Amino acid sequence: MPEGHTIHRLAQDYARFAASAPRVTSPQGKFSDAAALLTGTELTRTEAHGKHLFLGFAGDHWVHIHLGLFGKVTFGDPDTPAPPPTDTVRLRLVGPAGHVDLRGPTTCALITDAEKRAIHDRLGPDPLRADADPERAYRRVSRSRTTIAALLMDQKVIAGVGNVYRAEVLFRHGIDPYRAGSDITPAEWTAMWSDLVALMREGVRNNRIDTVRPEHTPEAMGRPPRVDDHGGEVYVYRRTHQPCHLCGDTVRTASLAARNLFWCPTCQKP
Repeated sequence: MPEGHTIHRLAQDYARFAASAPRVTSPQGKFSDAAALLTGTELTRTEAHGKHLFLGFAGDHWVHIHLGLFGKVTFGDPDTPAPPPTDTVRLRLVGPAGHVDLRGPTTCALITDAEKRAIHDRLGPDPLRADADPERAYRRVSRSRTTIAALLMDQKVIAGVGNVYRAEVLFRHGIDPYRAGSDITPAEWTAMWSDLVALMREGVRNNRIDTVRPEHTPEAMGRPPRVDDHGGEVYVYRRTHQPCHLCGDTVRTASLAARNLFWCPTCQKP
């Protein structure tokens, strides 16, 4: 499932259609009624909160998108005619900026301002949003005996963090993923939050996740670059049974809250 930086990047990319009135269609048919209402209506703004994307149209209409596990978005160049749409395209926008197709999302729905606000209200603060309140998240973390690894993945606690950022920020701060949230100190939380803000902003810029510090890059350490479908240089994510870049111990994995957890038992001592 895409992490928050991907959704914020998509909000930026969709914004190229802002101030225009794109033609809106639903070749698949599941969004046809809403598409007919929106087509020719100005796209005024785009927004992201965690893993939720919002496209704002004139008249206080919002398209709420959640990609889920299988959703994909593809953009077409304005100099290239949009190809004939396939019946897998849930939502297509065509305008002066080109075209964009949405396939396979968990959610693609036309919602009101009130419904949009309800979605925001149930989500935790997002490190990539200017209105984020890290203290709000820490209040929930500090009162919980749930593991910090599970809390970081709880979108009601903090929005946008997924499996990669969860594993990597805990490693970067030497925190055992099985520590209870109530054992995380204010200083540790502040440091983790600041790190997430920086890492996720870099993820938006580069459209990929890189978490290793400059002194631990392949060039600095004289090691081969990571080869993985997800790309990006990381410390522990999907590096099971490989040596830790820092201490050489074996990276471990375990299932936690139905997701794979990755950590170094030496660098992240209990």
